[in-house]
Amino acid sequence: MSAPKAANRVASFRRAVFLWLGAILAGSLVLSVMIGSVALPPLEVLRALLGGEASDAASTIVWRIRLPRTLLAGVVGACLSLAGLGFQAISRNPLADPSVLGVSSGASFGLMVAVLLGIAGPTAGPVIPTAFAFGGALLAAVLVYLIAQVDGRLPMTTLLLSGVITGFFFTSCVMLATVVLAAAELQGVVFWLMGNLTAVGSGTLGLLGLVLAIGALVLAYQAPRLNVLALGEEQALQLGVEAERVKRVVFVVASLATGAAIAAAGSIGFVGLIVPHAARLLLGPDNRRLVPTSVVLGAAFLILADLGARTLAAPVELPVGVITSFCGAPLFVYLLRRRRGVESW
Repeated sequence: MSAPKAANRVASFRRAVFLWLGAILAGSLVLSVMIGSVALPPLEVLRALLGGEASDAASTIVWRIRLPRTLLAGVVGACLSLAGLGFQAISRNPLADPSVLGVSSGASFGLMVAVLLGIAGPTAGPVIPTAFAFGGALLAAVLVYLIAQVDGRLPMTTLLLSGVITGFFFTSCVMLATVVLAAAELQGVVFWLMGNLTAVGSGTLGLLGLVLAIGALVLAYQAPRLNVLALGEEQALQLGVEAERVKRVVFVVASLATGAAIAAAGSIGFVGLIVPHAARLLLGPDNRRLVPTSVVLGAAFLILADLGARTLAAPVELPVGVITSFCGAPLFVYLLRRRRGVESW
């Protein structure tokens, strides 16, 4: 087969993958809005979505409960998968993930500090909780980076151990903070710590969308440099890429995306591990393609995970973090065993 024909086949395959991913995302959106604790005829749901003649009950359930929750799941999933992709790219390690690296625990700690100070709660706007969660995430990420760095490198074993240690530390801080909470607040906080996708206001969704847009644009801009960085920092410097500057920028953006997602939906683990790895299996290691793929795939994955959390044990609603952990833990073990004895990409 000639080179042009092979290139055309690869391009056709990639277009087909993007089309399928778009169809999966659209299908997950429709399913999530249609299925719930209250049975609604599919035609009634479609009429409500399209602005047609639907019952008041159907319109209320669709527009005020299911659609906002579905959109929240999609944006949070996209943020977490984008953060995971960023951490994996700068560490050159497919096992890097906001939860594995302790960044999620740091964000939870930051938000818990805001709760204890009385400046985060049902009446607070979305900016302050996001700022505190971002600060906690950034603090945890910096600690992991400083602890794991050995002669300018980030060895896989040291990175994972540093993330586990940092995560345990901030998790202990969060558990300590729950002791001083009032009993009325404790149940809600515990449920939030396991991942909670209850519907939020338009302000929170708008802020999350803004963070996602900024993160996607920054990572898309840095994608060619991240591709060069995958060859090694020495090679990157020889090719004119300032490795440390690129890592700092991606570091901050990934921490911001993690903090915003956790401030809105609680601690949801393993999304940043599962989705970038799945995207890499589909389209290869090129970050220029992985950024949009991770966003779409992450949104679809968490929407479907939330659908499972709402329906698997109905009428009881499971925390969505439990569903993602059940999916992510076996994959993490598989990747760790596969990379035994390997220190970096």
